[in-house]
This record gives sequence, C-alpha cells and structure tokens, in this order.
Amino acid sequence: MHRCFIAGAGEYCGFYTPGTDDYIIAADGGFAALISRGVAPDIVVGDFDSLGEIPDHPNVAISPEEKDDTDMRIAVDHGLTRGCNAFIIDGGLGGRLDHTLANMQLLTYIAKKNATGVLIGHDICVTAVANGTIRFSPGASGGVSVFCAGDRAEGVTITGLKYALQNGVLTGDYPIGVSNECIGERAEISVCNGMLIVTWECGLSFLEGL
Repeated sequence: MHRCFIAGAGEYCGFYTPGTDDYIIAADGGFAALISRGVAPDIVVGDFDSLGEIPDHPNVAISPEEKDDTDMRIAVDHGLTRGCNAFIIDGGLGGRLDHTLANMQLLTYIAKKNATGVLIGHDICVTAVANGTIRFSPGASGGVSVFCAGDRAEGVTITGLKYALQNGVLTGDYPIGVSNECIGERAEISVCNGMLIVTWECGLSFLEGL
C-alpha cells in the first residue's frame, strides 16, 4: 500500500501522525497545521488564499485562484499520480460546509480510482466504498452510519453491527442507514453495485486495511 497523508485548511485534529513511508501533501492552509506540529510536507499545493502567502518550501505547486478544482482535489490528484492508493485526509472536515461536502465527494472520486480515502475529524471519520467492502476490527465502539452516495446502492450487507442487513438496497432519498452501532464484534459493510458513504466514531485505527 502506498499511503498519502493530506493536510487541508479545515479543522485539523492531529489524531494521525504521518509515518516516514507516507507521502505528505499540504493543501494550502494545511501547511500551517503541519509546520506547527513539526511535520515537513513533501509538497505544498494550492492557490494559498487560505494561508495568505506562498510558503517558504522547496517544493511548491501554485494554482490559480480561479479554477475548476479545489486545492484538495489537486492534492488528491497529485497523490494518485504518485501511485498512492490510500489517502488519510486531516483538515477536510469542519469549517466551510461547502468544502466539507466537496471533500466527501472527493471520497467517491478516490473510491472510483480503486483507492481508499478517509476524512478524519475530532469525533468522526468518513470514507466511501464503491462495489466493495470495508471492515472494522473487534473492539470498536460508537456510532456508524451508512448512506447511499448516488441514486441507488444494491446488494448492501452489514454484519457485526447492532442492526444487520443482508443484500439490501439503499437509495439517495431515504437515510435508513443512520445511527447504527458497533457492538465490539468484527464488522463488515459491503455493496455489490453502487457507492456508499460510511461515517464512524471509533477512530481511524479500527478500520482494517488502511
């Protein structure tokens, strides 16, 4: 697994410390969050409207302020071109609601690239699953919610949580998957045809395979 850690300009929680093998990207204002914690990014990208200045860093990719892509999308694409297939994103939740929603859309973009992306926040993590499965290790606790990302998600199976589901269908206009709960067992959430957004409260460490 080639893992990419991205620091964004949203609410930075600092619960994950990138390792020496992680490719570290600062997206605009995420540069300040990393530097304040003594973490040196491999590259800094963005138009730097959030940071307020072009950072003093040897590897800076400046983008125009008027553009179609967000700074976070640029950072994700850069990680993908480096061959990364797992993305941990801090500073992608909280702050402006539009950017939070945009970052959740980016999770579906990452999933369609056959990669895994996770947004981490102070009390919640978010990921997307496309025609696949995610698993939580035994001992996890807290709430889990499962949403259809799109019109329809078919063959949805949930095991190891308080409320199970077998080969169900979720739709984009009925949030039936809200407020499930970990019960300490190994849990699986899978979808055969479609895309899911999954949120959970037990932290990043209980998500297997990342």
